[in-house]
Amino acid sequence: MVRLKDIAAVAGVSVMTVSKALRDKPDLSSATKSRVQALAQQMGYVPDASASGLRNRKTRLLGLVIPAPTDPVYSRVLLALESQAYERGFDLLLAHSLGKTDREDSVIRRLMSRRVDGVFIAPVYRMASSAPIYDDLLKQGIPTVLLGHRAPFCSQFVNVETDDLAASSAVTQHLVSLGHRRIAFLAGPTHSPWAQERIDGYRRGLRDAGIPLDDRLIFHAGSTVEEGAAAAMQFIQENPGATAIQAANDLVAIGAADALLNQGVRIPQDLSVAGFGNVLVSEFFRVPLTTVRQPKLRLGSVAMELMQKLLDGEHPESARLPAELTPRASTGPVAA
Repeated sequence: MVRLKDIAAVAGVSVMTVSKALRDKPDLSSATKSRVQALAQQMGYVPDASASGLRNRKTRLLGLVIPAPTDPVYSRVLLALESQAYERGFDLLLAHSLGKTDREDSVIRRLMSRRVDGVFIAPVYRMASSAPIYDDLLKQGIPTVLLGHRAPFCSQFVNVETDDLAASSAVTQHLVSLGHRRIAFLAGPTHSPWAQERIDGYRRGLRDAGIPLDDRLIFHAGSTVEEGAAAAMQFIQENPGATAIQAANDLVAIGAADALLNQGVRIPQDLSVAGFGNVLVSEFFRVPLTTVRQPKLRLGSVAMELMQKLLDGEHPESARLPAELTPRASTGPVAA
């Protein structure tokens, strides 16, 4: 590995001169700096980032904690974050919580031990009103941006989120506009604020249309394809007389729609189905899925903007971004 003293020996200058040249200090002539910088490049010199971090107490590292690399929502957010971080001279350290609170605690502490300058977290939601790891982030003053809705245990931090309430209401209104009056809802995890907003949006959409809420049309489905399929089978068994299904997310909607199609239900002729999120598979499902297009790349870009403001000592406001209804073939008019 090429060291500063190796460059100094070849250039015939002191180690201090090499150091100043590579940091582009103004007290050296342009000719000396250019000669030393060109020589360093020719010799394959790579700066020691950890040593630089010890000097200025900045590592130029940002931690990122998401549920899993296969998560169809956060994969796009990650793409935007990495791109924005690169442009600003930061590297991302990626960690996965796998949706488990104990693993989330562990990976965040590992990132803290690496002296990251800041951390992005897609929280693992829980019923508790506090969480020690989030308290520690606050006490240590580590700039933190939440990717998603806040909950009581993480309410002290700035966040970026989608306006799930308005978007979910728009899905319900879309179904109502097609003539549907009995719309079932496949609800997400009860402890997740995004799931609560989406069912609240469904309720708002019904209320605005003057349609009374019927609790028999609400099924608890979680957030996965498998849970969506199970909820669809329960829906078939209970036969609540609905003409449309609105799901908490696309994976639940796809699991439900697949189970219904396998049972001989025609979509949308017999039953309309809508999701939320616009994950890639939704457009290419057996029946392209009506859904809500979350601004995933924009979520990542805004999260990096919030982080930069925190790093600059500012106190930015959280961001709430609109989402867009995307009608496709899985929803249609009520059958005559």
